[in-house]
Amino acid sequence: MARPDKLKTRIFLDSGDPAETHEAIRLLGFLDGQTTNPTLITKNPKTQGRKFTQKEIYNFYRDTVIEISELIPKGSVSIETYADESTASAAMLEQGTEMFSWITNAHIKFPITQAGLEAANKAVKKGLRINMTLCFNQEQAGAVYMATQGASRGSVFVSPFVGRLDDRGINGMDLIADIIRVFEFSDHHVEVLTASVRNKDHLLYALKLGSDIVTAPLNVLKEWVENGLAIPGRDYQYRRDDLKRLSCDYTNFARNWYDFNITHELTEAGIKKFSDDWNTLILNDGSN
Repeated sequence: MARPDKLKTRIFLDSGDPAETHEAIRLLGFLDGQTTNPTLITKNPKTQGRKFTQKEIYNFYRDTVIEISELIPKGSVSIETYADESTASAAMLEQGTEMFSWITNAHIKFPITQAGLEAANKAVKKGLRINMTLCFNQEQAGAVYMATQGASRGSVFVSPFVGRLDDRGINGMDLIADIIRVFEFSDHHVEVLTASVRNKDHLLYALKLGSDIVTAPLNVLKEWVENGLAIPGRDYQYRRDDLKRLSCDYTNFARNWYDFNITHELTEAGIKKFSDDWNTLILNDGSN
């Protein structure tokens, strides 16, 4: 396989396992990047049945992303800071700055919360590249845009999670379409990264919509390969009549980022899921 000539969207693998990076490159013939998070690290075969000290698991994550980075040195590797409901912006920024030093092609993932946006606002001023994760509405995307003004294109991603909206009976791909439409007349310093991709149709529709990036698990990339790396044409239709249409009003960007209503129950649930999964790997004996 080789990269299709008409493919403009960058293709990332969503995985915390370098073995899957190898496999994705073998299947596709290319790979533009990889997204990782605490839950994906818990699924890495080398963490199964093991417990770590805080230092050990932190070092394991570092070694894992270094290995991934070496496989895709010209791509992007997203590394997620630890965050729970009480993590302050200063702690996120400190973690993110350290993680950014691990590899030369890092994007640091912060959640779209008040603390996460404060960290992002300072991070881009320090020259960090970031990926704002757990996006579920236009208000959150607008806040990311305003909080990171002045950043160069390619240094800021926003990651709407389509599959988790689908799980609630809401058409998650509507959010991708609406954010792309809202950003159409922007300066494009924020790129749309379609995340929480569950199937080939999510991927194909994201390509048709013109998402800057799509990140997908290995099984979805395999399905796309089996379909000949097809690029959807004009006749392609994404039909999910079983899902409720997502109602989106156009976000007015002409305000301070901290004035946006960024609270969303799925963001809160996602933060809890990531932090809980991470904590399952850690020894509870006071080790550090």
